[in-house]
Amino acid sequence: MKTPLLAFLAAFAVCAISCSRPVSPQDTLLTNDKQIDEIIAQMSLEEKVEMLHSKTIMSSEGIPRLGIQEIRYADGPFGIREELGDGFRPLGWTTDSATYYPTGSALAATWSADLAYKYGEAMGTEARRRGKDVILGPAINIQRLPVGGRTYEYFSEDPILSSALAVGYTKGSQTAGTAVCVKHFAMNNQETNRGNFNVIIDPRQMREIYLKPFEAAVKEGGAMVVMPAYNKVNGYWCSENDELCNKILREEWGFNGFTVSDWGGTHSTLGAALGGLCVQMTGDNYLGPALIDSVRVGIVPEAIVDAKVREILRVRFAIEQVDPQNANIEAISQIEQQQVAYEVAQKSIVLLKNENKILPIDKQSVKKIAVVGINATASTANGGVGAGVKTIYEISPLQGIVNELGSDVEVLYAPGYKYIRPRGMWGPLTQDDGSQLDSQLLNEAIDAAQSADLVIFFAGTNKQIETEGSDRKNIMLPGGQDELIAHLASVNDNIVSVLISGGPCDLNEVVKYSTAVVQGWWNGLEGGHALADVLFGRIAPSGKLPFTFPIRLEDSPAYAMGNFPQKSIVGTDVFTAQYRQDITGGQSNQHRERPNPDAYYSEGSLVGYRWFDTKQMEVMFPFGHGLSYVDFDYSNISTDKKTYKAKDIISVSFDIKNVGQMEADEVVQLYVHRIDANVEWPQKELKAFERVNLQSGQTKNITLEIPVCDLSYWNEEIKDWSLEKCKIEILVGSSSRDIRLQTEIPII
Repeated sequence: MKTPLLAFLAAFAVCAISCSRPVSPQDTLLTNDKQIDEIIAQMSLEEKVEMLHSKTIMSSEGIPRLGIQEIRYADGPFGIREELGDGFRPLGWTTDSATYYPTGSALAATWSADLAYKYGEAMGTEARRRGKDVILGPAINIQRLPVGGRTYEYFSEDPILSSALAVGYTKGSQTAGTAVCVKHFAMNNQETNRGNFNVIIDPRQMREIYLKPFEAAVKEGGAMVVMPAYNKVNGYWCSENDELCNKILREEWGFNGFTVSDWGGTHSTLGAALGGLCVQMTGDNYLGPALIDSVRVGIVPEAIVDAKVREILRVRFAIEQVDPQNANIEAISQIEQQQVAYEVAQKSIVLLKNENKILPIDKQSVKKIAVVGINATASTANGGVGAGVKTIYEISPLQGIVNELGSDVEVLYAPGYKYIRPRGMWGPLTQDDGSQLDSQLLNEAIDAAQSADLVIFFAGTNKQIETEGSDRKNIMLPGGQDELIAHLASVNDNIVSVLISGGPCDLNEVVKYSTAVVQGWWNGLEGGHALADVLFGRIAPSGKLPFTFPIRLEDSPAYAMGNFPQKSIVGTDVFTAQYRQDITGGQSNQHRERPNPDAYYSEGSLVGYRWFDTKQMEVMFPFGHGLSYVDFDYSNISTDKKTYKAKDIISVSFDIKNVGQMEADEVVQLYVHRIDANVEWPQKELKAFERVNLQSGQTKNITLEIPVCDLSYWNEEIKDWSLEKCKIEILVGSSSRDIRLQTEIPII
C-alpha cells in the first residue's frame, strides 16, 4: 500500500505523463507547465507557502514580484455575492449588485444540461465583471435527506441528473472565463454536525452514487478547482483524505487543478500537506509557518509544496487576470443574464396536481383572486447562514400576479401566517415557533378567501428554516399553514397552492384541500413573472421533481434505517463559530475538541426513489414527476441492436407526440431494471433523459443513448468496475413511476 506521501507524488507523476492520453478537459491545464516550473524554480520557500493559504477572506496569494495576481474567489453558487470583509460583513459597495438566479434545486427541476450551461455561463460572465477568478460552486452533493439544510443549493437525489447539470454549469462558467470550484467533496449530505461527523460508507455506494457528479464535473466538465468538505469520510477529514484527494481525484480522474478547503475546514499541517489540500481558507496556522518548519526539518519534502504551487498556477494561467481597475466598471447584472434567470425559472416550475384542469387560470372567468401567505411577498435572495445575493431586483410572486392581471382582475392580499424571527440576525428559525396562527391574520385571510372567486395559497419555508449550518427538524409546513389552508377551504373550494421552498415539504394537508398544487421554488429575480406565466397559461409547466416527496419523513431511507439524526449533536456550527459573530455572540469555538458522530450510510445505493421503488412504498410525489397542460403520447420503442457487449452503446428510439392545444416541453426519462441479475441492484435507475419541445400536434422521434459500460458496478473484490451480464429492461416514461414504454435487451 502506498503511503500518503508516495500516493501524492504518484498523483503528480500521472499528471506529468497525462499528455499521452487522449486530450481531456483536464489536459488543457497542463499547457503552461514548462513556464510554471521555471517560475517555481525562482521562488523562495516562503513565497511558495504564501500561496497556500488565504490572503483575505476571499482570496489567496499570487506572486506579486512576478506580476502574478492572487486568486480571487466569488461566493456562489446561485449569484455572485456582494463584496465582503472580515467576518463575512458586507463592505457596503454600491456597484456589487448581481443577478439572483434560481437556486440549485430549481435549476435541477429543469432537467436541462443546456440550461445549466447557460446558467454557468451567465454566472461566469458576472464573475469576470467583478474581477473574480473562481466561483465557489456548483454545489453538487447528493440530496440524501429531505430535511437537508442545503437541499436548495444541491441538485438532486440522483447521480445521473446531478452529473449532467454539474457538467453543464462547469463548462458554461469556464467558457465564460471563470473557474468553478465544485463542492463539497465528498459526502457532505447533512448540515447537522457537518464540521465533525464521520461518514461510514462502503466503496460501491460511494463510487456509484455520491462521487459520480464530482467525477463527471472533473473528467467531462474540466472543473479546475475542488473544495473538500468539512466532514470526515471513513475516519479521515476530507481536507486531508488521501483516498479522496490523491488516489481518486488526482490519480484515477486525472485532476490537474487545485483544491481549496471549505472556510475553516483545515485540521493539521501534515494531514493537509500529504492528504492533497492546496489552499487553506482561511488563516495560515496550518499551511503557513508550520509548513515551512516541516519542510526545513525534512518532514515534508519541498516537492510536495512545489506540486501544490504548480496546481494553483495552472489555474492562474488558465484564467485571465483582471486588473482591479478594470473590474466593477460596468453593471454586473445585465439583461442577458437576467433573461437566463427568467428562462430557468419558467422551466423549473413543477405542476404537482391539477384537478378539473383548474390551471391555467382563465382571466375571463375570475373577477377577484385572493392571494394568501407571506411567501407571496417574502424575498428569497438572502437570509440564513449560507451565501446569498445582493440582487439588483426581485419580482415576488404577488408582484408577478399583479403585473400579469393589471386592472382586469381584483387581487386581494392577506399574509395569513407569520414566522417568528430567531435571535441573531441570521440564525436558524425553529419550526415550532409561530405554529399557532395569529387570529387577526387568520380572519383577514378567511375574509379575503370568502369574497374571492379563487384562492392562490402560498405555502412553504424560508431561508431561516432551510439554511446552511443546520438541517430542518422535520418537513412540516411552519407557521400553522396546515391549519390555515383548512380554514380557507371551508369558505372557498377553488384553492391553488404554490409551494415556495428549496426542498420537499409535507403536503398531506395541502394536497387534501387544494384543487391544484405547484412547486414554485426559490426562483431568482424573475421568479414572480415566471410563476405568473405558468399560472395564467402563457407557457405550459414543464419542470420535473429532482427528488422524491415522501408521504412521511420517517419513510425516507436514512430515517427508516435509523441512520439520521445521529445521537450526538455538536451544537455550534463549524462555520458560524468562526465567522458569524451575529449568531455566536462573539464566542468562537474554532477547532474545540468536539465529538465526531458516525453517520452510517447502511441504506447503500437505495437513496431517494431507489429506496421507495425497491421497497414498493407509496410516496406523495415521485422523482421525475411533473404535469403539463397538455398530454403526451409515447409510442414505437426500439433499440438499434438485439444484443449488446461491454464496449457498445445502447441506442433507444421512440416517438413522442404533443396531443394538446399548446406548445409544451416534456422531459423524457429512461430507467433500467435488471431482470436476472445476481448482483444486488435498486429496482430501477435513471440512465438518460432529454427535455423535448413540441408544438401542438407535433411528433418527434427521440433517441437516447446509454454506454454499456455505464451499467457497470464497483466491484469491491477487484477494486474496479465490473459489468454484469444479464437481461436489461429499458423503461421510458414521464417520471420514475409513470412508465409508458418498455423493452428488453441482453448484455452478453
